Amino acid sequence: MDLDAYFDTELDEHDTVVAATRALKADFIRLADICEAAVNAGNKLVFFGNGGSAGDAQHLATELVCRYKVNRRALPAIAFTTDTSLLTAAANDFGYDTVFARQVEALCKPGDVAIGITTSGQSPNVTLALETARDMGVVPAALSGKDGGKLVGLADPLLIVPSETTARIQEMHIMLGQMLCDILERKCA
Repeated sequence: MDLDAYFDTELDEHDTVVAATRALKADFIRLADICEAAVNAGNKLVFFGNGGSAGDAQHLATELVCRYKVNRRALPAIAFTTDTSLLTAAANDFGYDTVFARQVEALCKPGDVAIGITTSGQSPNVTLALETARDMGVVPAALSGKDGGKLVGLADPLLIVPSETTARIQEMHIMLGQMLCDILERKCA
């Protein structure tokens, strides 16, 4: 393996995806405006996903509740990926596809924003949670990649990172998520 070439190839692919992600600006601004309005109206943001996307959900919720760059009031955000008792009980009793939808049903109200994170757009538990959110009057938003999968026509706003590579999609998800946290910290604190 030529590590010198590998290093350059990975960064070149990253740069290409960053450049292509600029096309998401209007959808990103709409997501930021929706989240700002929700938080300023006393509503909350909920994040969820599987695997690396679960980690991103936790990371973003933490940035909002604790701090991103500056000390300020806590902003209302929850990651639905952290309660192992709830996740395992729901998976055992109702099936894994329901683990996030049950939490949307129990913890969300109209005006909240549910943000599903899935690199493929195919995760059944993310899709079901967003369907539940939509049916309850909760904004069903998402970060995805590839072609957006089953989230197209369901999540709105839907930010589809223009890549087929999971690692590049995840890099853009955390970048977009941290940009969202920065905006909310500046506008809602």
